[in-house]
Parts: sequence; structure tokens; C-alpha cells
Amino acid sequence: MTGSASELARRLGDHAEAVCREYLSNGHRSGNHWIVGDVRNTRGRSMHVRLTANAKGPAGRWVDEASAEFGDLLDVIRESCGLVDFRDVADEARRFLAMPRPQPRTSGAQRQPAAARGSPDAARRLFAISQPIAGTLGERYLAGRGILLPTHERVLRFHPGCYYRDLLTGETQTLPALIAAVTDPDGRITGLQRTWLDPAGNGKAQLADPRRSLGHLLGNAIWLGLDPGAPVPVTAAGEGFETMASLRTVMPALTVAAATSANHLAGLTFPPGCRRLYIAADADAAGRHGIERLSQRAGDAGILALALRPQLGDFNDDLRHLGPTHLAAWLSDQLAPEDAGLFLPPDEQLGPAGG
Repeated sequence: MTGSASELARRLGDHAEAVCREYLSNGHRSGNHWIVGDVRNTRGRSMHVRLTANAKGPAGRWVDEASAEFGDLLDVIRESCGLVDFRDVADEARRFLAMPRPQPRTSGAQRQPAAARGSPDAARRLFAISQPIAGTLGERYLAGRGILLPTHERVLRFHPGCYYRDLLTGETQTLPALIAAVTDPDGRITGLQRTWLDPAGNGKAQLADPRRSLGHLLGNAIWLGLDPGAPVPVTAAGEGFETMASLRTVMPALTVAAATSANHLAGLTFPPGCRRLYIAADADAAGRHGIERLSQRAGDAGILALALRPQLGDFNDDLRHLGPTHLAAWLSDQLAPEDAGLFLPPDEQLGPAGG
């Protein structure tokens, strides 16, 4: 961590409770900690911010027991405000430190949550300054994963120098990144997912967490092939972007949604007119929970939910190692007959190959 960042973090720690009241307004004080849902100011109890220094460390350090994320108050400002560049984070921290310390408010006081100012707007800002994906390292990265999407896919962009901060060491750098917009079913951008890439073209960047999301994610998704406002009678949903982009590669007429996590998959908002929902299976426990919860919600809404299962680890593994023709054939027995006829190439409607 640079000296200036260390000094800012220390000064913010001197006013840890005031920082939390400003940027984590959906939380509350409990003893010597501030309790909130996560670093993006979601309501809940899984994130604990240390308000006073003790033997375990300085004030302002925090840990999210649900996600295992941790960091300092600069991370709180960055994530709750949806900031991208460290310069903007530092400017916001200095602005805050120059203000009079706010007095603790009673529980009945009302204020505009800090996250409402930042995350979706920051996502839209970053998406707007990113460039179309055609001809970029982002397009080459996807092609290297076997993913070929229409050039007019509106939710994908590329940023040649996207800010990244290591939550463990505090070190910062800029790297090229694939930018995928998270939208609601009406096409409004509510967040985004950044996938940092190796500048030499060797896949993802060598980072502890090369993929991060920001903004309002719950209920929303990275929608591929969505025509905002139009009925979507048949769709497919899953956790990972590359999983769902792989399905769309072999079924380009199918609208798909990548919810970015199992919890967000469980809470996905159904598109208008949805009658049948295919859910891309995930083998881990969290993935199974997301699938079961989404299936239950779909049933309650009168939507038929059907599972799609990969032959290998996931559908991108199938696409890369078995090829698009084999993947399409593998899917043909899992789709309703009318959907196989609508979404699969004619030669792939005969049943799975090599199954």
C-alpha cells in the first residue's frame, strides 16, 4: 500500500464510526463494531467493521463473514460509492476528512443512503467510458474460451486500463478488463461485472480475484440477447457469465441470463411473459441452493423450470473441450422438443453425441 493510501486509511480509522454512518448507512453500531450486510451497504449482519483499535488490529478494518472479503475504510468508500479509479477514492476520502464529524443520529432520522449515490451510477459511468468489444483483447479472450457472440451484443464492452486494488496487500494497478453490464429485464444498467485480463493475451489476469461485480445485483443479471420490454417466453439462467455465454454460442436465438452468483441466481427477476426457464446446473452446494430456490420461485410463478446439465465441469468446459457441435447435440435431449427445434441447428436435434 502506498504511503498516501496508508495515511488516508489511518485517518479514516480515527473516525471509523463516522465513516460507517456516512457510507454504510444501512448498518448499526453493536459494541465496538459496525454491523452491515456487505461493503456495498446492503442491509444485513455478515460484515463487521472494527470501530476502535485493539490487539487484533487498527480501527477501520473489516471482514465479511459471508464472502470472506476484508479490507479497510478506503475499500468501504470505493465499493459503497461504486468508484473505479483510486484517485477518485482518495479524493472522496479527503473530502470526507475535511468535513465536520457528523453527530450520531437517532434511529428515526432519515437520510439518503450513500450507496444510492454511487454504485449503479458508477457502473453506468464505467460502462459508458468503455469501448465496444469488437477487435479488442476482450473479444480475443472470449474467442479463446470458444465463445462467439453477435457483434451487436449490447451488454459487453472493453476497458484497456481498469483500476484494480488487491484487498489483501492494498496494492493498486490498472489492467485491461472485459466489462459486462448487469441489467434489469427492462434493460436498465444496475451494475456490472469486471473480468481483468492478462495484457499479453493469456486469459485472465494473474490476480487473487480477477472477477468482481459492483452495483445493484439482486434480481438482475448479465442478459444476453434480451430485447428490453419484449416478452421472453423461453429463457435460460445460471451463475457464471462464461457458462451462459457458452450456451448462447450454440443457441444464438436463446435469451440467457448470468446472475453472477448462486445467491443472485436464486433471486433472479423473471422476464415478462416467461413460461419456460432452463437453469444451468452447478455442482457445488451454493449452486444447488440457487437452482433449488429459483426453481421453487419459478413454480410459484407458474413457470416450468428445467435443468440443463453439462457433460464435463461446466458448459464452457464442454464448449472448449468437446466443441460446439457436440455441446449442441448434448443439449438436444435436455430441451423440450419445441425448443430444440427453435433454438438448435437442425443437424443437432438428433440426440446427444458420445453421451
